[in-house]
Amino acid sequence: MFENLTEKLQRTFKNLRGQGKLTEEHLDAALAEIREAMLEGDVALSVVDELLASIRSKALGSEVMLQLSPDQQVIKLVRDELTTLLGKHAKPLFASRPPSVWMMVGLQGSGKTTTTGKLAKWLAQHGHRPIVVSTDVYRPAAREQLAQVAKSIGANLWPGAGTDKPLEIVRGAIKEAKLSASDVVIVDTAGRLHIDDDLMNELGYLKKELQPSEILFIADAMIGQDAVRSAGEFHKRLGLTGVVLTKLDGDARGGAALSISKVSGAPVKFVGLGEKYDALEGFYPERIVSRILGMGDIMSLIERAEQAVDKKAAIELERKLRKSEFTLEDFRDQLRQIRKMGPLDQIVDMLPKIGPLQNIPKDASVDEGKLKQVEAIINSMTNQERLDHHVIDGKRRKRIAKGSGTSVQDVNQVLKQYMQMRTMMKQYGAMAARAKMKGLGKLAGLS
Repeated sequence: MFENLTEKLQRTFKNLRGQGKLTEEHLDAALAEIREAMLEGDVALSVVDELLASIRSKALGSEVMLQLSPDQQVIKLVRDELTTLLGKHAKPLFASRPPSVWMMVGLQGSGKTTTTGKLAKWLAQHGHRPIVVSTDVYRPAAREQLAQVAKSIGANLWPGAGTDKPLEIVRGAIKEAKLSASDVVIVDTAGRLHIDDDLMNELGYLKKELQPSEILFIADAMIGQDAVRSAGEFHKRLGLTGVVLTKLDGDARGGAALSISKVSGAPVKFVGLGEKYDALEGFYPERIVSRILGMGDIMSLIERAEQAVDKKAAIELERKLRKSEFTLEDFRDQLRQIRKMGPLDQIVDMLPKIGPLQNIPKDASVDEGKLKQVEAIINSMTNQERLDHHVIDGKRRKRIAKGSGTSVQDVNQVLKQYMQMRTMMKQYGAMAARAKMKGLGKLAGLS
């Protein structure tokens, strides 16, 4: 996401480098480029104009630190204003007495049912006991679809059998939630247009009956400003508590994410970044802005790694590093841990686009295929070969290539990559040992 906007902004900042000071002429040129980049990125015109007016006012005032270079001054201002535009991180809301009710609302085809499943999984991962229910009595097989989603993620479902009245369905779900100690009821409502008074009134009745903690508008980021305008209309009718942006990973422009809070008046609370049910993240404005400016999102990367990495395996790997026992088996396990973190293009998107990382290709799908190939090659080795790479001679390499459906050159490349990583790990282990000894020395009064 945001690839196009990030690329154009970085080019703008690069043009400012080397200038002695930030003049009004330089600023006007930079703001013109930023304006073009944001409009091409499908950011709402009113949002762009307000943002740039604020940047210009502060740049020509006394609010920018004089010790910063022109490009650093503009980066700081853009970062601050974008963060203000996106608002503060909005935490999910829960009722003082469970169960809390979360209503999913939005247009047809925006991804409400899938998002209901994702939110149920997210809640379960954060210590809650959700139950899901569909009030979509209009679309054929809509309730059956949610039943399949609930089965896939292991979530509790209230089927609402025996009635086609939304109010009766949700009353039954709340009763079941109390009996089963479920603390959140996620209500997947039927898709509708804001101009459909009958269906919008139905949502009003549900809101009055349920007194929901959350009314979340599910917006497809791929339809851009149409989603933004729809969110605004729903907010006027219902008083949204938040927005969930789906398919944000498929929108290289990202304009909806930058516009929707300002235009609709409701904060973005979650973003969908893939089709899998765990591809949902909380929306953190500072992290998003950091990605837009090419600074990466290390906090999200760390959180994803903490979820994916086996802690016992990490401790064992640390022990092996200290003793220089990093084997091909360990190499394969590390690749598996990386793959657990999600699609490589999303991981790359979280890395800073500076220094040695600035030339990483945007399309990492080829590299993801390479990871599978590397694992296949290592799987074709015997236990002895994985534990001691020295025994892998020419004859063994041919057998490994044949067993993995690859070439001898591919096997050689994997062994070369393994040796490079082994050397790097050995250096890391030595540095860690020296640091530890230095710390012990200080404690003993030896340094």
